[in-house]
Amino acid sequence: MLGVMRICLVLVWAGMAASTAVAQKTAPADWPMYSRDFRSSGFSPLTAINPSNVTKLRQVCTYEIPEAVTFESSLVTIAGIMYFATPEYTYAVDAGTCALKWRVRHEMKNPGIVRGVAISGTRLFRGFRDGMMAAYDVRNGELLWTTNLTEPDGKPATIAASPMVWQDIVLIGTSGAERACGCIIAALDASTGKLLWTFALVPTGNAPGAETWPKDVHVGGGSIWTTVSIDPSKGLVYIPTGNPGPDFSGAYRPGANLYTGSVVVLEAKTGKLKTWYQLVPHDVHDYDQAAAPTLVQTKNGKKRAMAAGKDGFLHSIDTDSGKIAFKVPVTTIDNIEAPLTPEGTHFCPGTSGGVQWNGPAFSPKTNLVFVNSVDWCSTIKLDTKIPEFVEGKEFLGSAQGFCCKDKRKIGWVHAIDADSGAVKWKHENAAPLVAGIAVTASGIVFTGDLNGDLLAFDAPTGKILHRISSGQPMGGGVVTYEVGKQQRIAVAAGMQNRIFETMGKPIIYVYGL
Repeated sequence: MLGVMRICLVLVWAGMAASTAVAQKTAPADWPMYSRDFRSSGFSPLTAINPSNVTKLRQVCTYEIPEAVTFESSLVTIAGIMYFATPEYTYAVDAGTCALKWRVRHEMKNPGIVRGVAISGTRLFRGFRDGMMAAYDVRNGELLWTTNLTEPDGKPATIAASPMVWQDIVLIGTSGAERACGCIIAALDASTGKLLWTFALVPTGNAPGAETWPKDVHVGGGSIWTTVSIDPSKGLVYIPTGNPGPDFSGAYRPGANLYTGSVVVLEAKTGKLKTWYQLVPHDVHDYDQAAAPTLVQTKNGKKRAMAAGKDGFLHSIDTDSGKIAFKVPVTTIDNIEAPLTPEGTHFCPGTSGGVQWNGPAFSPKTNLVFVNSVDWCSTIKLDTKIPEFVEGKEFLGSAQGFCCKDKRKIGWVHAIDADSGAVKWKHENAAPLVAGIAVTASGIVFTGDLNGDLLAFDAPTGKILHRISSGQPMGGGVVTYEVGKQQRIAVAAGMQNRIFETMGKPIIYVYGL
């Protein structure tokens, strides 16, 4: 009898491995990656929930995270199991009932924001604030390997991003521009954790791009805050990079400051630089490109990378010609050309505005790119002295940190034609929008706001079809999947974030018809 049970378990596990591997690429029922696919489209082929029945959505189940932490994770859902991360814990829950399957902890000092996991076969990958990358068995949470990442100077790296895994390569970026990190993108072997290559996002010495920085100062920045996108047909990885350090003192670091404020394109297998697109040269406003670009083929056959960042624009990069096809504002843009002064300069979007860590989504059905944003302006007083780098301290160059932000803060959803850049519709929202976007083949755009409202828009027109109030600010994944032949919508809510002034209790909501 025990032998039969062992055989059954082996068959079940083998089935899980096979279905998981397939789901990562093709299974319509799943949401197998941060933004569902390698190209970060946020598009699901599911159609059971549609404009005619979406008002019948009801809460099916919840999972309350038993931690008092910020919760901004993606929700990777494969074969009926949902996986996500908090700063110290990794979770697997039943995607139909919200029952806990397993959770494991990596205890550390000063845990911070983390935005999710990646899965390939029976392995789950994630990073931690102390620079550790780990692989777990998706069946039970067993730790399989760990690798400690360091910055070019040998100091432990900081990881907030969610990994991406492609052809047995785990890609992960590091962060910490506010301490002038030597941020990197790294590739690891999925089976062993062996470090395959790293690429420094702030070049030094004789590396190409180093000439865009002064030679006699501490240089750093280029944080990766979320995940990356991959063009699997070419084996290229598209990497969004954050601001240079110090954030606001341009006098400290004259030059374009490559590769900050950019989309950097590397060969995924080798780490070789193919090209880059610097969207915010010599940034002095803390305008990270914080979200992964969405790689699309438009209705007219154009291949484009749609990149949106804290500068408040959707940049459409034509990847064949290497030129910017269009640049469209998706929030209030004001006074961004004015120099920062000791008396204070007011500009929009501010340091907490624009597009944050969840980027655009794309529907091939409508040829529209959907973008969430924050409309929140700031006034920054430049420090009268050029800053001096001190190891371990914030390196900003302003007289009062990130202060001060306007009282008014709202959000926007824009729908933009992928070929022309024309704004087809826009929605002004009472609260900022930083959560993920899920768009379905049935023509619905799902997202959530910091008031705790789940919003369902008609994709072609922008009409609000349904609104569900949860009371918990939504700042993580918004995903859709199928379990038990029923389509579900799941949201990572309860964001606790001092920058956005939210005090939620971390929770997952699952909705269905």
